[in-house]
Amino acid sequence: MDGVSLATVDWARYQFALTAMYHWLFVPITLGLSFLCAFFETIYVRTGKEEWKNTAKFWMTLFGINFAVGVATGIIMEFEFGTNWSNYSWMVGDIFGAPLAIEGIVAFFLEATFFAVMFFGWNRVSKGFHLFSTWMVAIGSNLSALWILVANGWMQYPIGMKFNPDTVRYEMQNFWDVLFSPVAMAKFTHTTSTSFIVGSLFVISVSSWYLLKGRHLDMARKSILVASVFGLVSTVYAGITGDESAYVNAQTQPMKLAAYEGLYQGEKNAGIVAFGIINRDKKPGDGQEPFVVSIKIPFILGMMSSRGFGNFLPGIDDLVFGNSGQGILPAADKIARGKEAIADLTAYKEAKKAGNEAAAAEALTKFTGNQPFMGYGYLEKPEDIVPPIALTFYSFHIMVYLGILFLFVFIVFLRGATKNTLMGSQFRLAVGFVSFFLAMIASQAGWIVAEVGRQPWAIQDMLPVGAATTNIGAGSVQTTFFLFLVIFTALLIAEIGIMTKQIQRGPEGV
Repeated sequence: MDGVSLATVDWARYQFALTAMYHWLFVPITLGLSFLCAFFETIYVRTGKEEWKNTAKFWMTLFGINFAVGVATGIIMEFEFGTNWSNYSWMVGDIFGAPLAIEGIVAFFLEATFFAVMFFGWNRVSKGFHLFSTWMVAIGSNLSALWILVANGWMQYPIGMKFNPDTVRYEMQNFWDVLFSPVAMAKFTHTTSTSFIVGSLFVISVSSWYLLKGRHLDMARKSILVASVFGLVSTVYAGITGDESAYVNAQTQPMKLAAYEGLYQGEKNAGIVAFGIINRDKKPGDGQEPFVVSIKIPFILGMMSSRGFGNFLPGIDDLVFGNSGQGILPAADKIARGKEAIADLTAYKEAKKAGNEAAAAEALTKFTGNQPFMGYGYLEKPEDIVPPIALTFYSFHIMVYLGILFLFVFIVFLRGATKNTLMGSQFRLAVGFVSFFLAMIASQAGWIVAEVGRQPWAIQDMLPVGAATTNIGAGSVQTTFFLFLVIFTALLIAEIGIMTKQIQRGPEGV
């Protein structure tokens, strides 16, 4: 790994995972609650009723608190690309940096421009312009997510670029390929739709607490009605986008799909695992059963992955050891060709430096033939391409189970809100109160699937995490890990304290 210790790589991964998971505690609330604030204010403008204005202002206050803390953690995460992942930033900064720059210049400034009007312009601008500002904040928040997810989607499915052997960098060739990548679009639609679920359940959770306490009953009922409709539509849409994500994974990241379904042996018309307990002793190619116990639904996984019947879905063993009948190259061959590519690139650079154009041309020709496998050259053995199966499998299934639960939660609360029976069941309100916390678990589980499932790659098939890290001491990264842990925990405690205080004060306190 070019002098980078394994300890440094591990601590860099821990630090980035810490930052990302803390950041993602705030982002889905922001994405979902921003639109709910816009809905509440739209109803106020249409009806002219002050209670809807008070409702909008209350939820905007909670949105603002969450937004501020989320920005702080997001900025730190972007800096970590330069501090801990400098090899990554050097090789792909021209591509990865473009959507992040657009996010800062366009989306973030759109939010910032109208954010002040949204919070401080109630009695200073017209109703129409204030409503417009609220919608712009909601749209800007989700546009920020678009550009960040375009960058992340490119890491999962790198297209629209070309490798420059002279600079040892990947350079963008087609911006539109990067923007409209099927992975980027699937990630954006699924991430935002699930964030709408989180925001809706946040509103239902707080409103359920009010109903349990017998406080702010009218506002709580109205909030639940709007959030239930938005959440129900978002849950159905999340199911559609989740199906599309699985299909895209099958085409672009088959190992990730195999990991979150625990599929070792490829098959036609593969069934989906409805429930399973992973055999933790199972290794690729060892002949053991992958599950201690499992319940499968026939054909469903094959249909999701291919949009049809009779198509072969590769498993972990096929991807590790190859399958000549399906045209799948063994990982060992990819590793060997990747090491040849690295050696040929080194020979090309040395020949160019020495002024030997003939030798440089010969080395470049050899390198070009093996260049698609260069990332594999940093791996040591075929099994290195397998991500943590148990963590990926359980995270995926927890996400799915909770998503199904949320569908019923929204239906039950929508029915209660329309029939004015919300106060009739303490158990229902208790479920509504805890639903937000379950939504955060599901949201975090989804990102574990997305990021752990693509290991060992920083950029799919191009750059493993071991080759992407900065060449610094593990102690430096370890120190900042604990420093960030303290800072992020303090920010989280502060947000919980401020949010709790504001919720206890209620709409009269805004």
